Amino acid sequence: MLNMKISKSGVSSILLGTCLMMASAFSFAEGQPKVAFKTNMGEIVIELYPEAAPKTVENFLKYVKSGHYKGTIFHRVIDNFMIQGGGFDKDMKEKPTNKPVPLEAREALDHGLKNDLGVVAMARTQDPNSASAQFYINVKDNDFLNHQVLPEGDPVEFQYRGSTVTERRARALAMTAGYTPFGKVIKGMDVVEKIKVVETGDAKMMQNVPVKPVIIQSATLLK
Repeated sequence: MLNMKISKSGVSSILLGTCLMMASAFSFAEGQPKVAFKTNMGEIVIELYPEAAPKTVENFLKYVKSGHYKGTIFHRVIDNFMIQGGGFDKDMKEKPTNKPVPLEAREALDHGLKNDLGVVAMARTQDPNSASAQFYINVKDNDFLNHQVLPEGDPVEFQYRGSTVTERRARALAMTAGYTPFGKVIKGMDVVEKIKVVETGDAKMMQNVPVKPVIIQSATLLK
């Protein structure tokens, strides 16, 4: 990676160019719902796409409107990958959640929405249908997090994280289920860029936890 000094105007041009590239990747109707996250490192505004992931957006907005995200942190921060939050408070105590939402990664992919730079998606466990409140923001294109359509057959051969693998179909389906993207950052990518490089360490049996908490002070549905 090149180490270059860039002027403020140059940074603005780069960020504008990034936003334009993101906007050209997929297209949705105007008037989409937007949510503003106020954090102790700045504001992040995301636009949501119910056409691509209707149940996921509905679920996410329920958490926003209930005040769930207030006081939660970005508890998992990995540069060149993603920043994840919405599940723990600053003392690393997990907040209670509602019933999980079904996976909609295939539907999102069909609408052209992928886990690319600046796109917001739902975190989950190994169970594809386990997403609840935690979300993440991609800080690079993460194609391996997208749903993958498998060829016919059992066992089946497919590409997985850059390698060709062969698995029984049931396992292959779980491995390629993907993670549901449902929105993108439209303001505050500079804040995301700051968060992704904060110092991290281990805490409460978890890795990549910011040493100084990155706190979501409020999450507001914009009119």
